Amino acid sequence: MEKLLVSYQTFFTSKRIRSLLTGILFLILALIAQAFASSYATRNSNQFVGDFFLEYLPVINLNLIIIEGAFCETILVAILLLLKPSRLIFTLKAVAIFIAVRAFMISVTHLGVYPGQITPDPGFLGSIYSALNLQAGYFFSAHTGLPILVALIFWDERPWRYLFLALSIVFGISVLIAHVHYSIDVFAAPFMTYSIFKLAQYLFAEDYALITTTRF
Repeated sequence: MEKLLVSYQTFFTSKRIRSLLTGILFLILALIAQAFASSYATRNSNQFVGDFFLEYLPVINLNLIIIEGAFCETILVAILLLLKPSRLIFTLKAVAIFIAVRAFMISVTHLGVYPGQITPDPGFLGSIYSALNLQAGYFFSAHTGLPILVALIFWDERPWRYLFLALSIVFGISVLIAHVHYSIDVFAAPFMTYSIFKLAQYLFAEDYALITTTRF
């Protein structure tokens, strides 16, 4: 533990601390934008549209994966970033862009709830999920996209790359079976996510360089 603290002190120079705080600010602003976008989309949602895949898929309650699973994934990513802080600053900023772009997309796509959609369970995590109105946003699927974004950030570490790509597939299938996303939300997520990742690489090149130039 003492060695880890010394490494942290060496790594986080005043310049990197400022960049870290900027990333945290970006993330907070993106989350606020998402909250407004979800609320706006809910008030202006129209009737549902037809979906070839959802018409034939059975409706199954997979909240255990969609809600509890996503929470566990978030905890895992947080632990990984604490152990590998060279990726922390870039990840914060990349996720902030992801959420901000998705907030914009949500605000301009007012799709109605598809029939049979599974609603969040009334448990602790389900209540948080509902309170944050996370079930209101459709295009594009964060459950599918965020694990891909993490996989791209950890691309040079094969076990984590494969794990998060697998999680993306599991989440993508789950949200379709639970009818909480349209199929276009899931199928578009990899392309949107890759574009966001490349944009983050361009905008925050110095932060991304820390991943390849430092071992910590």
